[in-house]
Amino acid sequence: MTDNEAIAKKYHRIIAPMTQAGWPFWLVTTLLSAIVLWSVFAFSWQYYWGLGETGMGHPVSWALYLVNFVFFIGISHAGALVSAVLRITHARWGTPFGRAAEAVTVFALAAGPTNILFDLGRGIRFYWVAIHAQFKSPLLWDFTCIMTYFTVSIIFLYVLMVPDIALLRDRFPGRRWLYNPFSLDWTGTEKQWLILGKIIGFLCIAVIPIAVSVHTVVSWVFGMQTQPMWHSTIFAPYFVTGAIYSGIATIIIVTVVLRKVYHLEDYLKPYHFNNMGLLLLTFTLLWAYFTFAEHLTVGYGGGSEELAVLWSKLTGKFAPLFWLMVTLCFVIPFPLLVFKRSIPGLLVSSISIVIGMWLERFLIIIPSFVEPRLPYPRGAYTPSWVEWSMTAGLSAGFILAFVLFSKFFPVISIWETEKEDREKNKSKSQPFDSPG
Repeated sequence: MTDNEAIAKKYHRIIAPMTQAGWPFWLVTTLLSAIVLWSVFAFSWQYYWGLGETGMGHPVSWALYLVNFVFFIGISHAGALVSAVLRITHARWGTPFGRAAEAVTVFALAAGPTNILFDLGRGIRFYWVAIHAQFKSPLLWDFTCIMTYFTVSIIFLYVLMVPDIALLRDRFPGRRWLYNPFSLDWTGTEKQWLILGKIIGFLCIAVIPIAVSVHTVVSWVFGMQTQPMWHSTIFAPYFVTGAIYSGIATIIIVTVVLRKVYHLEDYLKPYHFNNMGLLLLTFTLLWAYFTFAEHLTVGYGGGSEELAVLWSKLTGKFAPLFWLMVTLCFVIPFPLLVFKRSIPGLLVSSISIVIGMWLERFLIIIPSFVEPRLPYPRGAYTPSWVEWSMTAGLSAGFILAFVLFSKFFPVISIWETEKEDREKNKSKSQPFDSPG
């Protein structure tokens, strides 16, 4: 029996989902595919009739597509970023979350910028940003940062999967056509492990500043506009904190579902989720602080335009959504994360946070356009069926991509789990030396 065969037998539960596809899998993929196809029809409808089929107009020219863009870009932050930080700090408890987090980053980065193509109307002209580059434009730097982050994230995910791909190559001879080209002739030699370690170390260091820069530049795109409540020096950390906050919640939702559906209880244990819950609690407090500071600053020092937007959130037409956001992002998750970080409690908290953070992105964009600083009358905005259809399609596509990924690749890193198990067994086998 080869080493790969022995490892595959030992971790058969991680590999099992790739060999099992019952009726629930086909039902879920069919429903998600149907939603995606409907969104394709909606996009075709918009492409033929124009952006007039959306709810946008003067003065609301940034709407649901931009909300989705910021939201998905935010989710992408927690994936590769958290994975890189956990690896640099040698936090072994984060190993079971790494693969899922890295995949979330890639799929979210694919979904987010797609909204820009929808918003352009003639999305096929997106390359004009590069061809007719204006170096003073924050949009160019936003495009550059996102594409760099997307490229590095794909490489990061792929490099960390190479040993597992080689294992699958040997485990599934019928799929060698898929795995062999991507295995890089991996045999597990000492030299290969040394090279892999150096590449992973470099990528972990590179991912962190790139990830932070992406949402920082996104915040600058907002901050350089004339819209009220966007001129703030706190916008960059506010955006980055919210992005990591929603990203961690997404990772928890994904891993809880994987744990239940694929029976991964032996690898995703309660103490893993307890530690992730503590991390989520930290960002709950950070989000609450930045949200309070942002609105307090406007309330005490804002002009008439900023105050008009602020009061539309606190007591006006957007007040129900604003206080719902506060409830979902703080009131519900905070006690659950403080007093009992059970897996069901974490799932409820994370779902609440993801919905609340989407509302936060909505409330950052829409009220500022409804109460404009530019010489336009006050406006109103209601998303059309086209916008809701494409929002649903992108969300379904994001989930579908992860479902299909889990059928071809292990959602928990086998080689890292094996390494961690060996280190634990080695430490247990060593005799205890009492001090002195």
